[in-house]
Amino acid sequence: MENRTLGSSGTSVSHLALGTMTFGSETDRDGSFEQLDTFLAAGGTLVDTADVYSGGVSEEIIGAWLADRPADVTERVVLATKGRFPTSGEPNGVGLSRRHLTRALDASLRRLGVDTVDLYQVHAWDPWTPLEETLATLDSFVRAGKVHHVGLSNFTGWQLQKAVDVADAGGYSPPVTLQPQYNLLVREIEWEIVPAAEENGLGLLPWSPLGGGWLSGKYTRDNAPTGATRLGENPDRGVEAYARRNAQTRTWAVVEAVQRVAEQRGATMAQVALAWLAAQPAVSSVILGARTTAQLAENLGAADLELEAAELVLLDEASDPEPADYPYGGPGSAQRSRKLQGGR
Repeated sequence: MENRTLGSSGTSVSHLALGTMTFGSETDRDGSFEQLDTFLAAGGTLVDTADVYSGGVSEEIIGAWLADRPADVTERVVLATKGRFPTSGEPNGVGLSRRHLTRALDASLRRLGVDTVDLYQVHAWDPWTPLEETLATLDSFVRAGKVHHVGLSNFTGWQLQKAVDVADAGGYSPPVTLQPQYNLLVREIEWEIVPAAEENGLGLLPWSPLGGGWLSGKYTRDNAPTGATRLGENPDRGVEAYARRNAQTRTWAVVEAVQRVAEQRGATMAQVALAWLAAQPAVSSVILGARTTAQLAENLGAADLELEAAELVLLDEASDPEPADYPYGGPGSAQRSRKLQGGR
């Protein structure tokens, strides 16, 4: 598996990461151990979790696995977790305040059974807490040796830029990564968030790389999802979400383009979608989430799939979100792309 740096840091990570949101809920302890073993055996290193995944059980399972494996295995793991969302019902049990993050990180370290995590990410923006307080707190974690690097998740472009600027002005540890939703069906982050990340040297760690299953060929035009699918197991929400995505012409143009490339290359649709995402220049590592080891093993096949230029163009054109108006479309697009004339 290819290794890339974690953003502008010197830490190397596998270009495919293991997401563990299913651990403790959709995947039991034995299945989670098997996924971790399979991922490491394939050359993977980056394991991503969060304190709210399965109410902390995901971190506990990873901690138990780390304790049960020899050092020559566990020392290869680059461990990432997140904090921000509610961990209790009391007013200070949520957010990016010094009080909550300090307690959240200490609880994560206990569950993981480690003294340090390689990447600690704030799980989302907090409009209540001054950014200076959040970044000073994260910097104190780094100085205390509890965290090697800090990252952001689900930040918009202006929020990312403000975080970078405040860290620079305050002399705090700068964020090195951003974890956003990003896939062939969700490319709107390329209008502003991706350029902001690239400008500031943040590596992307995309979540939901298969668009909730759409890019794996799981759904069809005429049949609403049922059974063991993300949408099928929540009928009320699933029917609505399916109908919204199904009604978009672009959805099926993308699905058909992915299927076409998959058939040409003898690969699965999921592998093609993952390979496209891994080929995007700002991406450090693509986060794979799976319920079963079989699903994970199939997705890991993307590690050996390098798409050709013509295939990338085909997928790019089919998935282009085509902003309709200013500032991203229309005159705004022309302004961003026009060439200088007359030496000015």
